[in-house]
Amino acid sequence: MKKNKQSHTISNRRARHDYALDDSLLVGLMLSGPETKALRLGHGQLQGAYVTVKDGELWLINAAIIGGPGLPISETEQTRSRKLLAKKKEINQFIAAKQQGQTIVPLEILTRGRYIKLRVAVGRGKKLYDKRQTLKKRDEQRRIDAAIKSR
Repeated sequence: MKKNKQSHTISNRRARHDYALDDSLLVGLMLSGPETKALRLGHGQLQGAYVTVKDGELWLINAAIIGGPGLPISETEQTRSRKLLAKKKEINQFIAAKQQGQTIVPLEILTRGRYIKLRVAVGRGKKLYDKRQTLKKRDEQRRIDAAIKSR
């Protein structure tokens, strides 16, 4: 009999607001045992996190994984740099995007299934007027949908 596992998706809600994103990609994460359990329980945060390239490898910086009761994760280990697991071809694509001035943004941590994956996307930071334009479009679309629904 299989256990009914709950999947917790930890998302970076500000990413789509702050960045104009391209296609996303799933990569693996190198984690310790308590970190894995904490993420499966939903004790993680991607706010302020980013991905960088060091020595031809991808690293997740500033992502917080907070331990709970019975999950000892020290203060320094909570926001440590974590290596991302991706194919060489994918890493080269990210390196090329970084050289063009784009940012690699972590979008969400997926805990469904056997492995814990991180969805990342390449994007360019939005200016304040771009953010306002996006909100205006979204609001207008909401009004149109409401008008159609009310008829």
